[in-house]
Amino acid sequence: MVHSIRSIFSVEGREKSVKSAVMRRLFAPEYLVGKEHRLGEIPGGKKAYADVMRIALPSIVEMVLMSLIGSVDTMMVGNYLGAEALSSVGLPIQPRMLLLCLFFALNVGVTAIVARRKGEERQDAANATLRNALMLALGLSLVLTALAVAFAEPLMILAGGGAAENEKILHDAVDYFVIMTYALPVNALSMCICAAQRGIGKTRITMWVNVVSNLVNVFFNYCLIGGKLGFDALGVQGAAIASVIGMGVGFVMALLTVVAGGRFRGYLHLSLHDSWRVDRDAMSSILRVGGNAAIEQVGIRFGFFIYARIMFSLGTVMYAAHQICMQLLSITFTFGDGLGVAGTALVGQNLGRKRPDLSMLYGKICQRYAMLISFVLGALIILLRFQIAGWFIDSATADAEKVIFYAASTMIVLALVQPFQTSSVVLSGSLRGAGDNLYVAVVATVCVSVVRPILTILAVNVLKLDLTGAWIFGLAEIVIRFLFFYPRFASGKWKDKKV
Repeated sequence: MVHSIRSIFSVEGREKSVKSAVMRRLFAPEYLVGKEHRLGEIPGGKKAYADVMRIALPSIVEMVLMSLIGSVDTMMVGNYLGAEALSSVGLPIQPRMLLLCLFFALNVGVTAIVARRKGEERQDAANATLRNALMLALGLSLVLTALAVAFAEPLMILAGGGAAENEKILHDAVDYFVIMTYALPVNALSMCICAAQRGIGKTRITMWVNVVSNLVNVFFNYCLIGGKLGFDALGVQGAAIASVIGMGVGFVMALLTVVAGGRFRGYLHLSLHDSWRVDRDAMSSILRVGGNAAIEQVGIRFGFFIYARIMFSLGTVMYAAHQICMQLLSITFTFGDGLGVAGTALVGQNLGRKRPDLSMLYGKICQRYAMLISFVLGALIILLRFQIAGWFIDSATADAEKVIFYAASTMIVLALVQPFQTSSVVLSGSLRGAGDNLYVAVVATVCVSVVRPILTILAVNVLKLDLTGAWIFGLAEIVIRFLFFYPRFASGKWKDKKV
């Protein structure tokens, strides 16, 4: 009897020992960077994981809150105005993202270059990068604003508005898009400043800028969509105006972070007394790194544009459900994106310090965090999918039950893809921090602009599947991206990239 009890405890002890060894191999810094790659002492687990969270946590909070607030925006439209209004505000999303893609690319370069300059202890060069990026952002945004306003209706028709079941959907979509486009220069400049702050690790600054901006947006949504607190009820137009007001507030806050003087003067600082002439070295670095990112962004936005058009062809009910799932996808994406910001900053800074071993360590830690978060998110989505879908549309509105059913069914697909989505976002962010933008651009462009549309067309037009089937096929490319990004980062081929 005693021997049997001892045997049981011995087996349990061995099992715990095996589990402990597996966990150490997966998460301990000494296993994440092999001895052959080390160039000096590496931090212990507590410090290494704390370093990542110091930068990642504010970014995660910022981006999750922004997405949640953006979802509240969509909820307000759906609950006040119904499924047709959800389609109206959903239709301009991809055309607007096409406008923003060049600025996303520019900001990838800004974050990576500023992070590298900080690691190299070249503060003047970091500030020159910011000034040149702002000049470039302003010029591009003015040109794109003029073009987008002039061709607003053709863009909405191209996005699928010509097939709208109700002409009002197209009309409201054009109004929404034009109002939002007028704020493009302000939005572009604010994004650029925040990108530079992320490069030096000041993610708390960008968190407050974007959270306050979006809270202002929600407040004016409440006032302007349904007509509250003495304001007129402007419907879809009110939602756009509220967003513009929020962007304006965000820009003022972002600008104050780099123009304040005295004891508030930060690492990044702008002044009229600085040289605002084009700096050839700074501009060359921005265009080189941002240019590769531009290939990626244009390709991705083209792919999403085609994808949205195909999904719109499923009809108002399924497209409204699709918009709900896309909002949730955006929220889950932000967890990976926040960790990706930490990966970009820490990989870039440590390469600037000539410690690629630490760059690899921090990139892998970011990916480990992403995997843990993704399993929690997936479980929550599956358990709460009907409740979440119900938040986005008033059950008393037309076809609400159908919208909720399709959305809840599709969320299962979204939950299952979480580990691949969050990890691929983090790994691509780490590769960008190393300046390996061309590889990321090629993989992402092929997957999103070629693989996803082809698989979605196969699902919708050939196999005649519903929304859930279309998502199964369409999101398969996320798994492919992960299978390319993980071995690339683990190989360390990015260590000698110049920015």
